Amino acid sequence: MSDDALPEPDRIEGAPHPRETARLIGQSRAEEAFLEAYNSGRLHSGWMITGPKGIGKATLAYKIAAFLLAENPDGNAGLFGDAPPLPTTLDIGEEHPDLRLIRAGSHPRLTIVRRPVDEKTGKLKTEITADPVRDLKKFFHMSSTDGGRRVVIVDAADEMNVTAANSILKELEEPPARTTILLLSHQPSKLLPTIRSRCRELRCTTLNADDMNDALAQADIHVDETESLATLSGGSVGEAIRLINHDGLQLYRELVHLFDRLPTVDRSAALKLAESCTGKTAEVRFEMALDLIDLFLARTARAGLLGEPHSQGANGEARLLARLAPHDQAARKWADLQQQLSLKVRRGRAVNLDPAALILDMIFKIEETARSTAAT
Repeated sequence: MSDDALPEPDRIEGAPHPRETARLIGQSRAEEAFLEAYNSGRLHSGWMITGPKGIGKATLAYKIAAFLLAENPDGNAGLFGDAPPLPTTLDIGEEHPDLRLIRAGSHPRLTIVRRPVDEKTGKLKTEITADPVRDLKKFFHMSSTDGGRRVVIVDAADEMNVTAANSILKELEEPPARTTILLLSHQPSKLLPTIRSRCRELRCTTLNADDMNDALAQADIHVDETESLATLSGGSVGEAIRLINHDGLQLYRELVHLFDRLPTVDRSAALKLAESCTGKTAEVRFEMALDLIDLFLARTARAGLLGEPHSQGANGEARLLARLAPHDQAARKWADLQQQLSLKVRRGRAVNLDPAALILDMIFKIEETARSTAAT
């Protein structure tokens, strides 16, 4: 398999790779925080870029990498020896040679640590193993010849196994000179406390509706159902693209229609939906159904605490959620069910439980809970 054909765990289908993304959208505060540290001369060697999946963490990391790699080690003194102006943006110009090397995936002073491909299956491994992290020693040795900065991007740090995590910790404890390590994390609480303590955090935030539209437009994606998309994606452009690519909006409409009859469900409709998630060609739909059912339960529990939501993922959803969870007692029952089903999903995946059976069981548990809350 050629390098061009290898799967990339950090690429979202239907969108440009983060290294190819022209504009960083919606993360100006994180950009400003990094520039403030850089301009003050207090540049940490380790940075943790945090926030939900798909909101631009990797794009920010590549922007930082390009900015640092393009730095002139002599300081870019002015014509009369005066200090250059402090930068106010991470942008370095579309035709800059360092940026072109990064976009080609061939910059000698940038390395990416991510889940490797299993040579036996040709598929991505489920975790970042120790080998890519141990290879950093070789990278640091080979990239030190010209005196320029070096950058390591770990995407995502949450996916490191224990050995890999301990190896990256050693690099953070004794970082080579003029080296910056950028760790992307969706759930930083899962990382070793010692890793977190040796990094400065850059917190990225979810995108608002306007930023979401701009980010989708940058990926040449245009949709009409902006409210539903923004609601279901939770402000993540990556999740929004996944919903668009795999017909997630229509699937959520089907779920809302199915649950609209609660505290009872149409058995034939439930069976039809469950069977649509079976088979090799339906693997993506199955995963999408599990995620959307989990989201439906979370939104139902939230409605019991906060009242009818102001935005909805499908027509009639807001009214349905308010009816299913009219008070905080009902909210607790829906929250408990979400936790129970989340555990069941993890166990079901571990033993390769039949997708249709798992989906049906979840639907009937939802029906059971709806009856319970209706009786209180």
